[in-house]
Amino acid sequence: MYDFIIVGGGILGMSTAMQLKQAYPDRRMLVLEKEQGPAQHQTGHNSGVIHAGVYYTPGSLKARFCLAGNQATRQFCDTHGIAYDICGKLLVATDEVEMQRMQALWERTAANGLEREWLDADALREREPNITGIGGIFVPSSGIVNYAEVTLAMAAEFKRMGGEIRYGQDVTALEERRQEVIVTTSQDTFPCRYLVSCSGLMADRVIRMLGQDPGFTICPFRGEYYRLSEQHNQIVNHLIYPIPDPSMPFLGVHLTRMIDGTVTVGPNAVLAMKREGYRKRDISLIDMAQMLTNPGILKVLGKNLRPGLAEMKNSLFKKGYLEQVRKYCPSLTLNDLQPYPAGVRAQAVSRDGKLVDDFLFVNTPRTVNVGNAPSPAATSAIPIGAHIVEKVKSQVEG
Repeated sequence: MYDFIIVGGGILGMSTAMQLKQAYPDRRMLVLEKEQGPAQHQTGHNSGVIHAGVYYTPGSLKARFCLAGNQATRQFCDTHGIAYDICGKLLVATDEVEMQRMQALWERTAANGLEREWLDADALREREPNITGIGGIFVPSSGIVNYAEVTLAMAAEFKRMGGEIRYGQDVTALEERRQEVIVTTSQDTFPCRYLVSCSGLMADRVIRMLGQDPGFTICPFRGEYYRLSEQHNQIVNHLIYPIPDPSMPFLGVHLTRMIDGTVTVGPNAVLAMKREGYRKRDISLIDMAQMLTNPGILKVLGKNLRPGLAEMKNSLFKKGYLEQVRKYCPSLTLNDLQPYPAGVRAQAVSRDGKLVDDFLFVNTPRTVNVGNAPSPAATSAIPIGAHIVEKVKSQVEG
């Protein structure tokens, strides 16, 4: 009998496991992960940005956890010798409409307690000679890191304290009883006193295994990236983001310096035809049927039909994708966009057709389940883990 089982070997699962072991060092703990190693899905397929907390609603869990997570991630990397670079983020306005939207972001960054600097066109050109814009906001606390490496360090710390990790364990059934939870996997059956699930793209399905109605469905959006050709590794000094359209659910295509020295362009946002569909040809008829018969997802797709079709067109034709980047970086050409792996964002959609905006948890007497944790979840992983540990403590000791 395990005292605690954590389902999911991404950065949220490993952060939670590590901190739960710190809180209860003498309790038996097990992490179950269906893949053959950690960080195989959202954690290992993101842009590697240490977010500052620019966009999030003041007072929301995203805003609070991102601000705390920015510092906590850097401290963890310092302690464990993990390379990171606080290179700063530049939000670039290219026309008067974006300047107006930038003013709203300026006010939001103040409400979220961020250090920032307003740049006119000259100051922007001085910071970024290859970027074209009429103004910008510089946020110095944003940075870059390899989150898969962070997750590996968390897993090693968990094991060092006596925790156990089993890979290749796909959870197929859960049963919550009065005194225990029974976890059935593709390989074995494990009883435990308490369960935490950090299941990402499978979050709603895991919650349903517990007999609970999560109140949402996970909709997978594939974010496709390109890598700039090597001669452009020094094209920008900071992370370069466009000013997002507030009517759109995602942030737009940006230039991201990576910790390995390369620069990526992306992501876009297209509906994935499979929950873990990282390639255009990845299709699951079951996943598609569930999405295209779900009233909430159909409402989201209907409300965003025109931009969704534009995203699909740009996914198929690189020229349209390039034009988004050339708005603020006009020197790039089609030949500069080289292949790079895509990611898939697990986005919770409510029954009434709204994208769940904040982090979301669904709990039962013996379980704590992460329901919605898109970006900035990787940046926020340590405070999210601490939040989960407090919820578990209230179950154990309450």
